[in-house]
Amino acid sequence: MTTVYFATNRAPDPASPGGYGAVPVGAGVQATYAVVPVDDVDLRDEASGRLGTVTGVSPGGFTTAVQAEIAASGRNLLIFVHGFDNSFEDAIKRAAFNREWFAASGVEAADTTVVAFTWPSAGVLFDNLPALDPATAYREDQAKAGGSAGHLAAFLQAIGPLVPAIRAAGRRVFLLAHSMGNHALSGAVAHLIADPVARQALTFDEVVLAAADEVDVALTPGGPLAGLRQLTPRVSVYSSLRDIAMDLSMAVNRNQRLGFDGPSRKDDQTAYPPGHIRSVDCSLVADFFGAYPPDATHQYYRRSKAVRHDIATLMAGGPVVPGVSRLTALPL
Repeated sequence: MTTVYFATNRAPDPASPGGYGAVPVGAGVQATYAVVPVDDVDLRDEASGRLGTVTGVSPGGFTTAVQAEIAASGRNLLIFVHGFDNSFEDAIKRAAFNREWFAASGVEAADTTVVAFTWPSAGVLFDNLPALDPATAYREDQAKAGGSAGHLAAFLQAIGPLVPAIRAAGRRVFLLAHSMGNHALSGAVAHLIADPVARQALTFDEVVLAAADEVDVALTPGGPLAGLRQLTPRVSVYSSLRDIAMDLSMAVNRNQRLGFDGPSRKDDQTAYPPGHIRSVDCSLVADFFGAYPPDATHQYYRRSKAVRHDIATLMAGGPVVPGVSRLTALPL
């Protein structure tokens, strides 16, 4: 059984699996914070997992008991923001899968407690192809991700008071954003760095941007994710030229995406100090089956053991290649 602590700005919907749908809460309504167990996670099956009963439900922040439970977990903390095409059930199952996936690396530091933020993606894009217009579904998810920035910022602020206790116990705090979760994150970062108190109260030991669905200049000074430089000593950007979801994103947005070929001018060490901004090209990684399901090439961060090893090394504070690098792995 995997415990997933979560917050969501999805409105409650008893008819949807897990009890939350794809409609965002109204303006001024706080996000819901709670806990849910996930059983039967199988790393051979990306869709595996079965949600149990949601408990500890609280508006605006975790209950005191849940906060104490997270702080006393004895593990590093993994904060996860999912990407597009995820229902509530999908998002929670992926958070659980990620926790077990990284723990299976055998690196002790990668055996984490996971806390997820799930924004109201409809989770219908790939399920309904070719009947559904992909661009329309994409735009709807993108708007909901962008509209979730305030709630995501509040979620990260709610995590802030837990960080001193976690670090005092010799543990670390990681932020992992996948796909369109990076679009939600960019708006949240803008909220956080505009608030000096929030900015000083929350820092991450490592930030991982996997298959980031944001413009490729996002990390340059003045870019939408540039504020991460004030919140962490290191950002690792994982990209792949084989990522078919990035092809869709570039066609819809009509610009280059961070998750396709990494940051714009990634070799510019003035714009991207090598010790602070890593750009990791995963295009040559071939140690997972990429033909199915349709988004397989977009999920390499939790499919490839080569990519997992690099991320687990980060989590352990081990040596990784700074600046621009390329990962490879033998085919299956």
